[in-house]
Amino acid sequence: MSFLSNEPKATLKAKATMKGKDITGHASFTEYDFGHQKIVKVELEISGLKPGLHAVHIHEKPCHEDEGFKSAGGHFDPGPAGNTDPDVNHPFHSGDLPNIEIGEDGTGKLEAITTRVTLSEGPLSILSGEGTSLMVHENHDPYKGGDHGSGVSGGPRMSCGTIEAA
Repeated sequence: MSFLSNEPKATLKAKATMKGKDITGHASFTEYDFGHQKIVKVELEISGLKPGLHAVHIHEKPCHEDEGFKSAGGHFDPGPAGNTDPDVNHPFHSGDLPNIEIGEDGTGKLEAITTRVTLSEGPLSILSGEGTSLMVHENHDPYKGGDHGSGVSGGPRMSCGTIEAA
């Protein structure tokens, strides 16, 4: 017998193609319904990064191929008390995800579950409005806040992919 009253049901999917200087990868997002609760599984495979830990976040806007992926804005953090500043409100953003570990061969894979976002319509949807993006940073995320512009949440943006319905 499951500890949940209902078995999980995959309801929606999304994807992102990761781009960056000599960096490629792809991400998939699957929303599951557990009765009235929604969770999203995030899977990311990427190559071309330096070995070590790298911060991974969902950003508030789609990314374009501008310098440093600045078009993606801050971290996804909707709501009346939302604060998208990457450093100041960190690690409390809806878009905060675990670090990805990159091996000596420059590749890495991340699998994470979050209840902080949805793919379905609603205030936490990462597919609503103009859309959002998935970002991988140069440095690791220590999961603590800092001063505006300090870069404590991961530093320079290395790879970005706009999140789209699949």
